[in-house]
Order: sequence, then C-alpha cells, then structure tokens
Amino acid sequence: MPVSFVPSAQELFRFSPEIVLSLGGTAIMIAESGMKDGSRARLAATAFFTLLAAAVLSVAVAGDPGPAFSNLLAVDGFSTFFRILVCAAGMLVVLISSNYLREHGHDSGEYYALILFSVAGQCLMATSNELIMLFIGLECSSIASYVLAGYLRDDKRNNEAALKYFLLGSFASAFFLYGVAWLWGASGTTNLSELRRLLLDPSSGVGGTMTAAATALLLVGLAFKVSAAPFQMWAPDVYQGAPAPVAAFLSVGPKAAAFAMFLRILMTTFLPIRERWGPVLWAVALATMVIGNFAALHQSNIKRLLAYSSIAHAGYILVALTAMSDTGAAASMFYLAAYTFMNIGAFAVVTWVAGRDERHVELMDFAGLSRRSPVMAAVLSIFLLSLTGVPLTAGFFGKFYIFKAALDSDLVWLAVLGLLNSAVAAYYYLRIIVMMYMHEPSTGAQPLPAPAAGIRLALAASVAGTFLLGVAPSLVLDYATASAPLLR
Repeated sequence: MPVSFVPSAQELFRFSPEIVLSLGGTAIMIAESGMKDGSRARLAATAFFTLLAAAVLSVAVAGDPGPAFSNLLAVDGFSTFFRILVCAAGMLVVLISSNYLREHGHDSGEYYALILFSVAGQCLMATSNELIMLFIGLECSSIASYVLAGYLRDDKRNNEAALKYFLLGSFASAFFLYGVAWLWGASGTTNLSELRRLLLDPSSGVGGTMTAAATALLLVGLAFKVSAAPFQMWAPDVYQGAPAPVAAFLSVGPKAAAFAMFLRILMTTFLPIRERWGPVLWAVALATMVIGNFAALHQSNIKRLLAYSSIAHAGYILVALTAMSDTGAAASMFYLAAYTFMNIGAFAVVTWVAGRDERHVELMDFAGLSRRSPVMAAVLSIFLLSLTGVPLTAGFFGKFYIFKAALDSDLVWLAVLGLLNSAVAAYYYLRIIVMMYMHEPSTGAQPLPAPAAGIRLALAASVAGTFLLGVAPSLVLDYATASAPLLR
C-alpha cells in the first residue's frame, strides 16, 4: 500500500488524542519558564485537563473508526478502550503527584510533561497496526518512564531505580526490535494484518523456523514490559526505588499499553500459529502467578510487596491471553480497567502514609492506621479486598471472567492453579489489613496530616470505580466484549 505524506483531515482527527497529549506536554515545558514558584500548581491542572481532553477526543474519534496513515494505525473499539484507560490512569496519577512533588521540592513542569509524553506513547501502542509504529510508541512511553523513575535526582534510590529500569528496558526493546527485523526478513512486511494474511496462506512460505524465532523474540520484549516471568526481576527494585506516584503509574499505564500490544499482536498476526506459542504462554502465565504471589509473602516493604503483587496480577491477565478467545480478550480488558482503579488507589494511600522522603513504607508503619486515620484505613482495605477478589468489588468479577475464559478454552489446570494462587495472595493482602486494625501504632509514630485535595479526589474516584465495576461490571464488559472481535 503506498504511503501518503500528506495526512487528510480525517487521519489527523483519528490521531488527535496523541496530538493533544504531545502539544500539552510541550506547552507545559514552555509555560513553566515564565512562571513563578507559587503559580506552578497550575501545571498539574493543565496536565489533568489535557489528559481529560485526550480521553474525550478518544470517545469522539470512536464515532469515526477506521485506518489512518496508510493503515499504520487502526482506530476501533479496542484502541478506544485503551486510550481512555491510560488517560484515566494518567489523571489519577497527576492528582496524587502534585502534593507529593511540593513536599519534596520538585514541583516542576517536566514531571507532568513526561506523564503526558508517556501516555501519548501508550495511546500510540494501543492504536498501532504496524510493528514499527508499535516500537515507536513503546519507546515514547519507555523513555519518559525511565526519566520518571529517577525523577528525584538527589535520591540515590531513584537513581538506582532509573538505571536498572533503563538498562534492562533497553535490552528488552532490543529483543523486540530484533524480532521485528526477523519478521521483515521472513515475510517482507511488518504490518500486522498483512502478516496474518501471509500466515494463513500456506503457499506464502511464511511460518517456518525464522518466524517462530521472531515470535519468541517479540514475546521476550513484551514479557519484560508486563513484568512476566522470567523477566520480572526489574519490577520490585524499580517500584521500591521510584517515587510512590511514579510506581503507581508504572504499575498501570505502561502495563495496560503493553497488554494492548500483546493482544493485538497475538490475536492478529500469530493467531494462526498459536499451537507453537500457546504452551509457552501457558507456562509463563503460571510461573508469573507463582513467583509474584510467593515472593510477596516475604516482603516487609509495602512498595515492594505491591510490586510482586503487580507481577502476580500480570500472570492472571496472561491466563486470559492464553485462552486466545474473544472471551479471554474481553476478560483481560475488564481486568486491566479494574486493576487501574484498585492499584492506583492503594498506591495513593501508600503515598500519603509514606510522608516526606518516603520514610514510612514498611508494613510496621501501617500498624494501627485504623486508630490514626479510620477513613484511610477503610479505603485501603477496600482496595486490598478488591485485589484479593472479594465479591462486590471489581477484582472479584475480574478474576471470575478470567478463569471463566480459561475454563471455556479447556485450560482447566491453569484455571485451578490460578485460583490456588489467588488464595495465596489473600494472605499477604489480609496481613496488611490485620496490621492496620489489630496492631497498635508503632512507638514514636507521628500524627498523619490530612490528605491533600488531589489525593482525596483520586481516592474517591478509585473507590467509586472499584465498587461500580464490582456491582455493574457490564458497563465495561459489554464494551470490551464488542471490541474484542475487531482485533481480527
């Protein structure tokens, strides 16, 4: 298909969320140079409303679906879902970041610009129908995330987290790009739809050893981005060392976009050869759940515990991907939406309790929280119960639909082992609740300040989302179910 270098108005409209995010980030960086310190609070509001505008535009663009830029991008229900999801995650993170940055003396526009640039890359990852475009979106998101992980430059923990994330992330990107190059060599194209057509055609000669090796390289790159075993080792160190709001962002936004890549690639290009990679994904899903849950049992640092929890939840989503069905795709999309609310909410409470320089991130620092702040203890309990999978919360229906998809695809043992892993996870989540309600505050515990307005708003939105998806899951599931077949 010939590539046109003059985009039409329709193509620009379909690409408008990414344009708005990029322009918003650039405008924040330029505007900051003329601002006084006292007026920098406006930068957070600018970032928030830029993300809101991108989400609204994503909804508007959904009314005019179709390809853009010579089929490099595909605007459909699937891409719209993830565009809105990562923009929502970005808005929640901006809300919990503003007061945190002021406390640490790093309230600057570059932080919010990096959030916007990262979300722009994530939106591009969700809409790309071409492997090179996927890689560009991946790097836009990743480079901004590397800088965010080391944003507090005077903190050695931040520097270590950023360095580890950058080095390991660069290797993962190299694996992905090498896989793309091998696919080009084997087929002569990097367009996902065209690759699927060639794999379905036995006479094309595509589908041999080189294609299988290229698939393995792509899966390595994607497994790193979603912190799946055996490429999960970076997550605990990065989450523990990065600023708490950044850890919240990394656990949701980039992960959701990476799973969007996973779904689009596996359910378009490689679905015809799923008998080759299906058993590998089965083993990766199981290993990810086991490593994440059992490692979390031994953690005393709550950020590190939530990092291993994030690894385990990636394993649950991989169970849905292993089903390789429309039901599995819809289940994974629903679970990512539920996980966004409950995980960012949990990190928001951790951000508030941690205080200046994050001195209070050990489990003992949460002892007696119900006496020091009953409301915040109750809110954190809601998120932990949802992560456990208690009924009437989003986490319950998320796990229910994932294991149902596995059973529908005859993955009985994977579903059973996943359920057993959920039981293991209940121990370390309930351990935090026990610490808050059944232990006395530690000696010398300082009074906790009232949460800032941004944290209160983020928590209110997260609690509402957690209960709404738990009581009326069809609000999201119906849309996800309708969007999944569009991948093919």
